[in-house]
Amino acid sequence: MLTGRSPSPPSSDRVRPDVAVVGAGPIGLAIAWRCAARGLRVAVHDPAPGSGASAVAAGMLSPVAEAYFGERQLTGLLLASAARWPAFAAELTETTGVEIGYRTEGTLMVGLTGDDLAEARRLWAYQQGLGLPVTPLRPSELRDSEPALAPRVRGGALAPTDHQVDPRLLVPALRTAAQRAGAVLVPQPVRSLSDVDASVTVVAAGCGAAALTGLPVRPVKGQILRLRAPDGVAPGFRHVIRGYADGEHVYLVPRADGEVVLGATVEERSDTTVTAGAVQRLLRAGVDLLPELAEYDLVEAVAGLRPGTPDNAPILGPLPDRPDVLAATGHHRHGIVLTPITADLIADLVLGCVPDPLLAPFRADRFGGAAVAVSGGPEPTLEGDLWS
Repeated sequence: MLTGRSPSPPSSDRVRPDVAVVGAGPIGLAIAWRCAARGLRVAVHDPAPGSGASAVAAGMLSPVAEAYFGERQLTGLLLASAARWPAFAAELTETTGVEIGYRTEGTLMVGLTGDDLAEARRLWAYQQGLGLPVTPLRPSELRDSEPALAPRVRGGALAPTDHQVDPRLLVPALRTAAQRAGAVLVPQPVRSLSDVDASVTVVAAGCGAAALTGLPVRPVKGQILRLRAPDGVAPGFRHVIRGYADGEHVYLVPRADGEVVLGATVEERSDTTVTAGAVQRLLRAGVDLLPELAEYDLVEAVAGLRPGTPDNAPILGPLPDRPDVLAATGHHRHGIVLTPITADLIADLVLGCVPDPLLAPFRADRFGGAAVAVSGGPEPTLEGDLWS
């Protein structure tokens, strides 16, 4: 960390960067932007920026709907980062002139059957117990909010502060912002930390962080579909829909250009094959909740790999035996919502600031001797979410 000295201004005759960021997804690019904007010389190493998890992500900013049992500390981090998103989005758009699809209609959480609704209500009660803004809705109120929902939907709840952004617009905007601040992209892969020469190295390489650092980051496969409303019109619903449909958990994310993102499976596997069974189950659950989707075009079926950890929370901060190497990885399904706070906290560490107390539960040494999980497993489930 650059403790005790001022940042080096960009200079054409300086070869060694202050900061090397390994990975040019949204996390790595946002860190590079924040560091470069503070006057540091930054190199970002990635042969294919934006080609990892973010290329498949849905872009939900859902700290409330994704507040799960046993994850209170992670929920706190999600809430803190989501609170930064309005200013972060505005600053990024002002800096680059690029719209990133930031929308604030909120999220509807719904249950199709009585059993689905009972399961959903357990989670909503937990979320309300944390003081989170979750407003239960009767079926009539639900359909007043979204008339396109199926008549069979038994009930739901509104999380008004859960928003969305389009990752496929976000990543190019972050790349532009980082480069305008002075960051340099290095289009070569990093196979070992010894390949990088910088005062501080930040590993934001998603699943690739395991091989570089030995941290317990494993791939968690997710399959996702993209649909498009006919005739180029906007989808027939405005809110993000997160639903339980005959026991299947799915989400539907509408875009202004007519796209709908439908996901997602959660599989302890490391391949990116799209399977017929997963496509069938996603479509069935999606159409059960929003029947009009049956008439939409299916334009993409794709799989990607989330960087998971043993406790589903990110790894943020220095490696135990390498204080000059900072981890910013393991964000699992929360990479997009955690982008602003990760960038700010890691940039502060690079500059030698006192670590924010928010970082304490996410230290790299918290797993002790935990090993990287072996991938593989049975037919995919639809529980949980792809990268939000």
